[in-house]
Amino acid sequence: MTEYWCEFAWLGGDTAVEGVVVEITGELITAVSRAATCPPGAERLSGLTLPGLANAHSHAFHRALRSRTQVGTGSFWTWRDQMYELARTLNPQSYHRLARAVFGEMALAGITTVGEFHYLHHGERGTPYADPNAMSEALMAAAGEAGIRITLLDACYLHGGIGTPPNEVQQRFSDGSAEAWAVRTQDALERFTTPISRVGAAIHSVRAVDSPSMRTVAEWAAERALPLHAHVSEQKSENEECIAKLGLTPVGLLAEQGVLGLSFTAVHATHLSGVDIDLLGVNGSTICMCPTTERDLADGIGPAAGLVLAGARLALGSDSHAVIDLFEEARAVELDERLATNVRGQHTASSLLRAATAEGQSSLGWHEMVGIAVGAPADLVTVSLDGVRTAGTTVDHALEAAVFAAGATDVRQVMVGGRVIVRDGRHLGFDVTAELAEVLAGPRT
Repeated sequence: MTEYWCEFAWLGGDTAVEGVVVEITGELITAVSRAATCPPGAERLSGLTLPGLANAHSHAFHRALRSRTQVGTGSFWTWRDQMYELARTLNPQSYHRLARAVFGEMALAGITTVGEFHYLHHGERGTPYADPNAMSEALMAAAGEAGIRITLLDACYLHGGIGTPPNEVQQRFSDGSAEAWAVRTQDALERFTTPISRVGAAIHSVRAVDSPSMRTVAEWAAERALPLHAHVSEQKSENEECIAKLGLTPVGLLAEQGVLGLSFTAVHATHLSGVDIDLLGVNGSTICMCPTTERDLADGIGPAAGLVLAGARLALGSDSHAVIDLFEEARAVELDERLATNVRGQHTASSLLRAATAEGQSSLGWHEMVGIAVGAPADLVTVSLDGVRTAGTTVDHALEAAVFAAGATDVRQVMVGGRVIVRDGRHLGFDVTAELAEVLAGPRT
C-alpha cells in the first residue's frame, strides 16, 4: 500500500477539497480520507490532484503537421491535402516511433487515456501488410511504452465521398467492405485487449461509410458492448452534401441506421440543427469537442450548452494536435461559446473537468474511471498551483485556476494504475522532447 497526501484534490464536487489522503494498493484506490497535514510516510502532492485526463479523440500522426500547416490561407480541405501527403509516407515502423513520442507528450500533459481514432490501416494503394493490423499494433505498442491507456477506435473507411471511390491515399484507409473491416477489427480486439489497452469501433464519417455499412459497424460494436465513434458535421459542406444526396443531415442518417445511443460519441458536431441536437440528447450520446482543432481548421463553434441541455454528455479531444493540452480544450468550450453567444458561464469548471475526465473515459469504454474514489483505478494527475499562471490560488478557486489558467506545462506528476510515469514534469521512461525532435526531423513532404 502506498499513501499520498494531496494539498488539494478534486473529488467530483463543485470545489476542490483540502488535505486529502489517497491510499493505493496495486492498481486501485483503496481508501480516500482527510488529514490537515501530511501523515508520516505519505508522499506529498503539492497543488491540485485530479483524476487522469482522457483525450477522447486523437490522430497521432497529425502531430507531424504542427506549425507547418499554419502558412498561407485555406480551409479544412486544403489542410486535408497536406494531411494526406503525410499519411502517404508512414509505415508501421515510422508510425510507432512518431506515436510513441506523441503519446509521451500526452503523458506530460496529464493525459492517462487516449482514444486513437485509427484509419491508416494498410500499405500503398490499400495493399494489406503481412499482418493486416500492423499499424494498429504499432499504436498499441507506442501507448504501452509511453505508459498510458489506449482505446484503439478502429475506423471503417470505404469511400472518398458520398458515392465516390477512395483516392490513392484513401485506399490505405479502406478494407473494401464493412464485412472485411469487421474481420480485421475482430482480430485486433482479440489480440490487443489488455489491462491498459482496449479496442472500440468507429465510422469515419457519412462521407466515407455508406448507410448499410454504418449499420454493420454499429451492430458489430453493439454486440460486443464496445464504444462507437464517428466524425459528425464538422463542415457545413458535409451537411449540405448529405442532405442533397441522401435527404438527411449526418445526425439524421446516423439515427436512421441505429448508430446513436449511450455508447456513441459524435466527434465535433459543430454544425447541427435543432432536430440534430434533440436526437443526440434524447439518445444520451456523447459529443467529443476538439476546440483547438476546430478553430485551427476554421470549422466553427459547436453548440455545447444546447447539447448538454438536451441530455448529451461532453468529452474532449486534441484531434490534430495543434496543441496537446486538455486544459486548453476544456476552457475553449466555454470561452469559444462566449464569442458565439455573448453569454458567460454556461459551463462551470467542474463540468468541464468532468468532460476531461470521467465522461471522456466513459466514452472510450473505461467506465470504471469514476474519479478519485475507492475502487477506481489509481490514475492521478497533479497540477502545480505555484507557477506564474496559477500563483495565489486558494482551495475555493483551485478548479477555476486549473481550467481557466493552467496549461499542460503545469502538470508535475502523473500516475497510471498506481505507477508514476511523470515526476517533476519529466517522463520517467524516455526523453519526450528529444524523441519528438528526432522523429519530426526526419524526411517529411
